[in-house]
Amino acid sequence: MTSLTTAPPPGPVRADRTTLLAELARQVGPEQLRSRELDRFSIGNDASHFLLTPEAVVVARDAAEVGRLFRTSARLGVPLTLRSGGTSLSGQGVTDGILVDVRRHFTDVTVLDDGARVRVQPGVTVRTLNAHLARYGRKLGPDPASEVACTIGGVIANNSSGMACGTTENSYRTLESMVLVLPSGTVVDTGAPDADALLADREPALAAGLLRLRDRVRADPASMATIAAQYSMKNTMGYGLNAFVDFDSPAEILAHLVVGSEGTLGFVAEATFRTVPLRSQAASTLLVFDDLAAANRSLPALVESGAATLELLDATSLRVGQSLADVPPAVAVLQVERQAALLLEYQSDDADELAALTEGGTRLMRQLPLAAPATLTRDAAVRAQLWKLRKGLFTSVAWARPSGTTALLEDIAVPVAALADTCTELTALFDASGYRDSVIFGHAKDGNVHFMLTDRFEGEESLRRYADFTESMVDLVLGHGGSLKAEHGTGRVMAPYVRRQFGDELYAVMREVKQLVDPAGTLNPGVLLDDDPEAHLRHIKLTPPVEEEVDRCVECGYCEPVCPSRNLTMTPRQRIVARRAEQKALAAGDTELAEALEQQYEYDGVQTCAVDGMCQTACPVLINTGDLVRRLRRDDHTAAGRRGWTTAARHWDVASRAGAAGLSTAAAVPAPVVPVVTALNRAARGVVPHELLPQWSPELPGGGTARSRAAGELLRHPGDTVDAVYLPACVGAMFGPPDGAPGVQWSLQELCARAGVRLAVPPEVDSLCCGTPWSSKGLPDGYAVMQQKLRTAVLRATREGELPLVTDASSCTEGLVKALRGAGVVVVDAVAFVAEHVLPRLPAVEKLRRLSVHPTCSSRQLGLDADLVAVASAVAEDVHVPLDWGCCAFAGDRGLLHPELTASATAPEAAEVRAAGADAHASCNRTCELGMTRAVGAEYQHVLELLATRLPSR
Repeated sequence: MTSLTTAPPPGPVRADRTTLLAELARQVGPEQLRSRELDRFSIGNDASHFLLTPEAVVVARDAAEVGRLFRTSARLGVPLTLRSGGTSLSGQGVTDGILVDVRRHFTDVTVLDDGARVRVQPGVTVRTLNAHLARYGRKLGPDPASEVACTIGGVIANNSSGMACGTTENSYRTLESMVLVLPSGTVVDTGAPDADALLADREPALAAGLLRLRDRVRADPASMATIAAQYSMKNTMGYGLNAFVDFDSPAEILAHLVVGSEGTLGFVAEATFRTVPLRSQAASTLLVFDDLAAANRSLPALVESGAATLELLDATSLRVGQSLADVPPAVAVLQVERQAALLLEYQSDDADELAALTEGGTRLMRQLPLAAPATLTRDAAVRAQLWKLRKGLFTSVAWARPSGTTALLEDIAVPVAALADTCTELTALFDASGYRDSVIFGHAKDGNVHFMLTDRFEGEESLRRYADFTESMVDLVLGHGGSLKAEHGTGRVMAPYVRRQFGDELYAVMREVKQLVDPAGTLNPGVLLDDDPEAHLRHIKLTPPVEEEVDRCVECGYCEPVCPSRNLTMTPRQRIVARRAEQKALAAGDTELAEALEQQYEYDGVQTCAVDGMCQTACPVLINTGDLVRRLRRDDHTAAGRRGWTTAARHWDVASRAGAAGLSTAAAVPAPVVPVVTALNRAARGVVPHELLPQWSPELPGGGTARSRAAGELLRHPGDTVDAVYLPACVGAMFGPPDGAPGVQWSLQELCARAGVRLAVPPEVDSLCCGTPWSSKGLPDGYAVMQQKLRTAVLRATREGELPLVTDASSCTEGLVKALRGAGVVVVDAVAFVAEHVLPRLPAVEKLRRLSVHPTCSSRQLGLDADLVAVASAVAEDVHVPLDWGCCAFAGDRGLLHPELTASATAPEAAEVRAAGADAHASCNRTCELGMTRAVGAEYQHVLELLATRLPSR
């Protein structure tokens, strides 16, 4: 073997960066071309252990534009890589050339034939697509664990499978057709009746070459035998040569070669899939065995029993699982030494069939050498815990790695009969190579397991060890008749080994496929095929320690789909990656780069973060990037600013009334004067920093009524018997209700009075706040002042926690839970309180036809959405919760300071709401109602207002 630092063979001559940027600027708009240091260094990372920094990032708008970019890439000799979800694990999503974002503008979904088929664009996540299909009792065949974040583009590019679909319902088997953009710019709809004729007319060499390769493969018995063996199991090594066996026409062959081609053959602008039954009936359990060998020996009988999934977890996986929040009880009670477990699930779309499967499975379990009792359960909550552990296993295990190390995940498949020996030999290889605490988990039913190594992967000794390990692992897997990649794609990590797995003849066929389709070789070079034997040892990502709040992030990207700033500036992953890039620049002495990253980060990373915590709901290891942003905001405040906010906390009654008065004054401006006021406000914001001066717009309401005044007798004479203490949110007093609406405070008080539920309001109500304005801005001194005032008043009012505390804005409910943690006070959101204690006692109301409901980030995190829908269902016959729901990013004052953030965050949901139509619109948080009112152009109000105003007269 040559030195591990030997440079790879020189590639094609490529244009310099100045020439490239000038050419790209002529082709796309300035908002599409991203070439700042922050863009290149934050967007360039994906979930893999490889890292390359692109020269530029382009946000493509349509298929034709992608075709033009392909031609530019070939003409200038600059590599081009397509990126959608960025969850790929083998290095196929990184580049040092042009990175093209094909997520943002490719999100159309069209359900066909009552859900039997679906047409979808590449930027749609698997979870979103399945949400569209669920109402038809259907789902997408591939079921990857990363379904929350991985997109259809990557599912096709990697021939994704997952936990239950095996080799029969993966991308290759369920694809019907695709609209494909070739490197030449030619667009082919492979489902069109004239697809073959069009291909022959526009790409004659390609069409003829595919037929020639088809005949060459079929004429060689050795090739046919190899293909039959390789594709009898999960296999994503190299190009899918089974396309030459399974299909006859050039268009069909090409479409199925593109499946699993990892962005090296073209861009799938749209795909049509055959869907599969949802199989909503399921029963699951965790089978614990004494060791890995015992678990693997039990596989044949369990597979024979009809198991839909059999997910393997080794001892390290179980130990990591025990450290996580919401750990399943079956895992929590284990004294883990050498045990291994199988997550077993039976699935059906028929209850009787599931009962038969469960009965047979229970009989079989009695015969297995289990180390702990196990019972199949249909309980949705228990099953959700088990699957949350399994789906988050990669990121959870990677999170547990030593700080500063890189997690490297491999993915293999062997015949199921060989899995036990393979795992035993892998474990011995880990020990011999010095990789301690390595982990094995995966889809045991398919003989497909993943294993993880952690190391720094830098320096001659570390890279030599990894190189030697890889050579031994390749021999081990191929010796058992397996595949070096089962479902994560060949990528860069296994590209040098494709020839060894398939042999010279079939490797030559693959090389000719690439040459036929991409003669310039600029489409994702170095991915899938690479003759450099050391390619997998280059460009390994190093993760320097940064801030404690985010240090263990593995850059999986699960957080990105729920981030409200994802289409405006940055995502949580990108915010973390940028901090790491700055740290690397400082360590390398590149102060110019570090300063540029820091300056550009202020707006993108800090000012436009909603700190809504939604990233934490998607993160398997519960990282809340908002915690980092809050600390950075704290460091940005001047001493005078901190003192001012602390003073406001001490005199919040005065400060909040001043804000309300200002809004009332602005709302009273005569209509002809509004354009003048708006222009003056915008001009002032051009001089004063946006963080200091909010943007006023005419749809904003006037100020609200003081909470003490609206409470009336509930504050002055609550009575001797009280059921709950009510702390109205100050945001309702600052921002008044819509014109003609009574406001949420009156509404809750009226609903409780009608139901005979007795409330009391603290006498200090006007000076109290949940503390979120201070915590979100990183103002700990002011927060401490308000927290102390709040605790004193609430403990007195609730009789030291004897009574529950109710509030009427979901974000304030979340804030009160945090501020009163440890005080012994139960905090209840008004929506949940009404759903449980008030609604059953109320008379029926005349219902609206349709009500569109916007859950909030806080209602989602607090688990209030079911109560929100329950209350909404008392108001309307049809409750519409948008599939494209997301945090509105109004975030207290973000929507006033940076209205562009709210506009970007709400755009998809607003479009869906306008298209669906509704008689009314509701939410459960006043600022969110303001944000959605602005986005949709229809008035949103608190759902309790709608309920209260529809009560029959007394």
